[in-house]
Amino acid sequence: MMNRLSNDQISILCMELALMLHAGISADDGLHLMLEDQSAGGDRTVVKFLSEAVDGGTPLTGAMADSGAFPAYVTGLVEVGSQTGRLEEALNALSGYYNNRARLEAQVRSALLYPALLLLLMLVVVVVLLAKVLPVFDQVFRSLGGSMAGVAGGLLRVGLWLDGALPVLCVLLALAALALTAFAVSDAFRDRCLRGWRARHATRGVTGKLTSARMAQALSMGLRSGLPIEESLDLAGSLLEDVPAAQKRCQDCRAKLEVGTPLAEALKETGTFPPVYCRMLALGARSGSADTVMEEIASRISDDGEAELQTKVSRVEPVLTIVGSLVVGIILLSAMLPLLNILSAIG
Repeated sequence: MMNRLSNDQISILCMELALMLHAGISADDGLHLMLEDQSAGGDRTVVKFLSEAVDGGTPLTGAMADSGAFPAYVTGLVEVGSQTGRLEEALNALSGYYNNRARLEAQVRSALLYPALLLLLMLVVVVVLLAKVLPVFDQVFRSLGGSMAGVAGGLLRVGLWLDGALPVLCVLLALAALALTAFAVSDAFRDRCLRGWRARHATRGVTGKLTSARMAQALSMGLRSGLPIEESLDLAGSLLEDVPAAQKRCQDCRAKLEVGTPLAEALKETGTFPPVYCRMLALGARSGSADTVMEEIASRISDDGEAELQTKVSRVEPVLTIVGSLVVGIILLSAMLPLLNILSAIG
């Protein structure tokens, strides 16, 4: 089994295959051309495996499943596209979906990483001030015949405790730095972290909007590939396996469809999409363009979620900066002001 391809790699490979099919080139010939044109890269091994498997008579879907480099949803939708004669549409839909996933994950990484790094640096500065700088001020006070009292004295006691616990703190800060580094550079670690976050906050705030966008994109892919809406919901549920709440919504929608509820109404009753988008979908279904409308809904919900994410990040960064500056200022002033009073009295 090969390593799982990244979202970017899946998007590019599906796009290249779709372009080959659009040009009238078969999948096996297209894979040969891709293999010849590719420079050394992480997905070259996968393309070579697919090419050899397809040359040996294995269908493209089977070759993708055997490689272990693709999520089950990709192989499932490619199989559907092959059966319905819409393989090009299925590959284009997959390329767009995984391109959006890659772009969104990059935004989430930067949105979470910078505030976390800023907070970590603030903690380091505060610990150094309390554990190393304040004791120096205390020595100056004692040499002048005074002592640190009040707020400065309380902070000094905290600093002395932190100084005693400094080895443990250094280990904890080093672990936090390693975790941030792993989150920034490791796709697998970041995916596990985001999976845990999505599982807890799947239906609330920014995460809820982004989850709804993923579901809309999954439904759009299924409809564009020629799937009935019921099977599209099943495939959407498999794509959202990391979000149990979203999977349940897919199941609830499927149950409502089975008793004759229109899709737009089922999505509205289960709280999957806002009412305004459900009205758009109802109009699209009447005009026979439900797949196009679903794609537009996915784009709009995704844009809303990304905009809200950026808004929240833009609020967090100045708050952290202000709070950090205030804490550092309070620590320094609590030690400096009494010292200035003593020096003025001496002078």
